[in-house]
Amino acid sequence: MASTTARAKSFVKRVIGRPEEPIPVVTVKDFVGGLSRDPKRDALRYVESLFPILGWITRYNLGWLTGDVIAGLTVGIVVVPQSMSYAQIATLPVQYGLYSAFVGVAIYCLFATSKDVSIGPVAVMSLTVSRIIAHVNASHPDVWPAPQIATTVAFICGFIVLCIGLLRLGWLVEFIPAPAVSGFMTGSAINIVAGQVPGLLGETGFDTRAATYKVIINCFKFLPVTKLDAAFGITGLFCLYLIRMTCDFLSARFPRRKRIFFFLSVFRNAFVIVILTIASWLYCRQHKSASGKYPIKILQTVPRGFQHVGPPVIDHNLIAAMAGELPVATIILLLEHIAISKSFGRLNGYKINPNQELIAIGVTNVVGTVFGAYPATGSFSRSALKSKSGVRTPAAGILTAIVVIVALYGLTPAFFYIPNAGLSAVVIHAVADLVASPRQVYAFWRVSPLEFLIWAAAVLVTIFTTIENGIYTSICASLALLLVRIAHPRGHFLGKVTLRENTNHSEIREVFVPMKERPGVLSPVKVIPPAPGVIVYRFEESVLYPNTSLLNDALVDYVRANMRRGIDMSTISLSDRPWNDPGPRPGHDEEADNLARPILHAIVLDFSGVSHIDTTGVQSLIDTRNEVERWANKPVEFHFATILSPWIRRALIAGGFGIGQPSSRAPTEIAPVVPYRGGRRQLDERHKLPDIEAIDEIPKEEEVPIIPEDTPFFHFDLVAAVRAAESGLGLDRSESSSPSLDKSPVVKTSAV
Repeated sequence: MASTTARAKSFVKRVIGRPEEPIPVVTVKDFVGGLSRDPKRDALRYVESLFPILGWITRYNLGWLTGDVIAGLTVGIVVVPQSMSYAQIATLPVQYGLYSAFVGVAIYCLFATSKDVSIGPVAVMSLTVSRIIAHVNASHPDVWPAPQIATTVAFICGFIVLCIGLLRLGWLVEFIPAPAVSGFMTGSAINIVAGQVPGLLGETGFDTRAATYKVIINCFKFLPVTKLDAAFGITGLFCLYLIRMTCDFLSARFPRRKRIFFFLSVFRNAFVIVILTIASWLYCRQHKSASGKYPIKILQTVPRGFQHVGPPVIDHNLIAAMAGELPVATIILLLEHIAISKSFGRLNGYKINPNQELIAIGVTNVVGTVFGAYPATGSFSRSALKSKSGVRTPAAGILTAIVVIVALYGLTPAFFYIPNAGLSAVVIHAVADLVASPRQVYAFWRVSPLEFLIWAAAVLVTIFTTIENGIYTSICASLALLLVRIAHPRGHFLGKVTLRENTNHSEIREVFVPMKERPGVLSPVKVIPPAPGVIVYRFEESVLYPNTSLLNDALVDYVRANMRRGIDMSTISLSDRPWNDPGPRPGHDEEADNLARPILHAIVLDFSGVSHIDTTGVQSLIDTRNEVERWANKPVEFHFATILSPWIRRALIAGGFGIGQPSSRAPTEIAPVVPYRGGRRQLDERHKLPDIEAIDEIPKEEEVPIIPEDTPFFHFDLVAAVRAAESGLGLDRSESSSPSLDKSPVVKTSAV
């Protein structure tokens, strides 16, 4: 029975091409075991990580409470007028902005990993909601009310973001770089400012959600019909900037009173709205028409308290009608929040958890639909205010929520005479800060001109078309640049430079640098090429299927241009040459030129920049080996230095590299797309490789080489690899399959 089982295993190994000889490499079992050593403990930690508040609430103290109370009340004073203004951008009644503000700050503190971020209505998301409402009403007029459309967007987008966070897929956000985010935010801010100018001036009669350039043109066309609202709007905007600049000047002039001037500046939104409301009341109560109309646009009646608490009404037909708009809404929801939370984490010296932040805004928006809230995400202006106010923990959001509750239940009668133009002034004043400064734009250009072009494209597309197109343009351009960088990485042929330490001239070390001079990177130095017949090459990217041909072309072309051809082609007639060999040039001594070149002996590949290699990459290395050996008409050693991953080692061994066996026994194809069926026995013989699944145990307290001895062509560093390659120059590889190597460093091990 045992012999039958052994024969069956042997037969299966022959069928699948599994070798018999054992070589220790990493296995799939190792990978699976490394995912979790204690699943129960990891599951418990996962559940605990969903509620970061449990990690700090038990240490809460009076010192923290003071900072949180000040910050929470300060943000609350700002969020009330801002949330009503943003609700108007979303074409919703102003109370829905207060609903979103309350839910955002109240729930976020339970799940937050950032103490500074303030959740609530924001301008860009509000504009997106208004576009979705307009889109749905255009295709299905008067079927669903605007608040239901907005809450449905909040529920669907919040649920999607929540799932992304729970599945720990927050790394997807990293595919959108900072210049793309900045470009989209700048274009959106310009779009919003342009859309609020008509409200500031009291202009009507055109679509303020059209492309930005059209809105700007229409603003000038309708200037002659500017109404009295402009007096309130322009005055309010002027006062907002005057108060801020005055407080900034006084803060610089009197540094000791800087904090006092800071809080005076913070109250400018509330102060201006109060003054404009009083002026509006004094004017409108005496100029009300007989039909009940007021001379300027005011909020009028704002319902008191939460009027729409209950389960959200989710209509599948409504979801189908807005399906095409949901991706961009989801992207804005998570992108703006993650960008803001990371920014304040860097400024204040802590690290946020992107996945947990996605869970926070996901839960906030899903739960918010119960209160009738529309989509909420991180606000840059309120987060900056919260940070400068000295916030200590996310619990400051509870104080902000209390302020919003007071406004909802106690101040709604006072909102009646708030002029709409004043709210437009608040929006313009807040959103204008999102426009990238010239210094920031120039920084993009200094770091990466290509990323500056992405920023510019995002801004221009957003201005001349829509926010959606701007987002998609920035994302697609960023991904295209990423793919180009992966598909066309840099690679360098290396030479040796000997360094002497300034402090101790007797200490000498060798480093390998590109032989091609790179101005601005290295000072002009004398680079000594490797010994004749040895090539040293560094590839500065993972060897993946988009760039494998680049690696192959670089090595093969260099060999053909600089190394001796192993066959004397002068003795071969033109008819016997390959069809793709052009033959000697007229009057050119081909053989003399060939004999002047060195004989290729070894190629050393520096894998210090390679973190992954795939099947196509291994096949490309096999093709490279076959082509250079065909050119040299002799075996060529391939040495690998600084292999970073055990999976790279496993893949290279599977391709016949590193183990010191003749290339005649190595595979010509690692995984043929179309298997060659002829000569099966001969191919099977060539595909016999050492077993890459077995693991040999290491005896305890035994000195072992850093690099296992059964892979003599894998080396600890580049210096050792080059020395090993050069030491074999005098050997005849046709007689010896093992290189002459320096003895590998050894270490003691006490673990199996």
